[in-house]
Amino acid sequence: MEAVDEIARLKAERRAVILAHNYTRGEVQDVADFTGDSLELARRATEVEADVIVFCGVWFMAETAKILNPDKIVLIPEPSAGCPMADMITGAQLRELKAKNPGAKAVCYVNSTAEVKAECDICVTSGNAEKVMALFGPDEKILFVPDQHLGGHIAGLLGRDYTLWPGYCPTHAAITVAAIEAARNAHPGAPVMVHPECAKDVRAAADERLSTGGMCRFARESSAQEFIVGTEVGILHRLRKENPEKTFYPVSERIVCPNMKKTTLENLAESLRVMKTEVTVPDDIARRARHAIEAMLAVK
Repeated sequence: MEAVDEIARLKAERRAVILAHNYTRGEVQDVADFTGDSLELARRATEVEADVIVFCGVWFMAETAKILNPDKIVLIPEPSAGCPMADMITGAQLRELKAKNPGAKAVCYVNSTAEVKAECDICVTSGNAEKVMALFGPDEKILFVPDQHLGGHIAGLLGRDYTLWPGYCPTHAAITVAAIEAARNAHPGAPVMVHPECAKDVRAAADERLSTGGMCRFARESSAQEFIVGTEVGILHRLRKENPEKTFYPVSERIVCPNMKKTTLENLAESLRVMKTEVTVPDDIARRARHAIEAMLAVK
């Protein structure tokens, strides 16, 4: 394929590495050097030795890669690939929330902008949120932004009560209990995995509540041969690729994040060809956001 060959050639010429999220198009995942969830990609971004990082995903992910690699060039093939959840809170709104809750610890899901991360004590991902949040003492007041569903899930697991910002992922909000029940009826015996960004009733209706990286591990280690997957359908490509002997069914084929699908082989090739679009983060914001991200990455 012409675009694939061009990407390989340009990647070598630019000394570039390609990182792709599990929700991107299958053909984009196939040309990436590494595919993973937010936690896996954040960790990998700290290990990159190339001169250029091309981030196939959405804007906040590319921002995070730049914050962790201030001296490298970070490109995003499609700069309009945003995250509605990340846009549901601003730095100013978080500062106002903190002012109303003096002494509270501010925690943000990594699905947030750099300016929000800069206002936080620590970040979490869906893959490490329980472990990170367990570090806080029982008497510490927690402000959890922007995802009310992930925050509520972790609060429930740890028996805590957080102040939750009313943000959410529109894609995961489209998953319903009725859809899970229909999938169970169609595929009896198959365990149901859902993402913790799903609503509480959906999480309760599932067998497992996992990040996409967690779903990959569960599928690999489980003795089950069939699985029902309740998250963005892009993960099915990786699941099927890593487990060719097993079968994976989406809760619904309509669970698609339009922003994650904006990266194509064509705009990936163009990004490397003309070195666009370069991601930048103001120094002060990057410095403060880096503290929150690195605090998260220090939790093993």
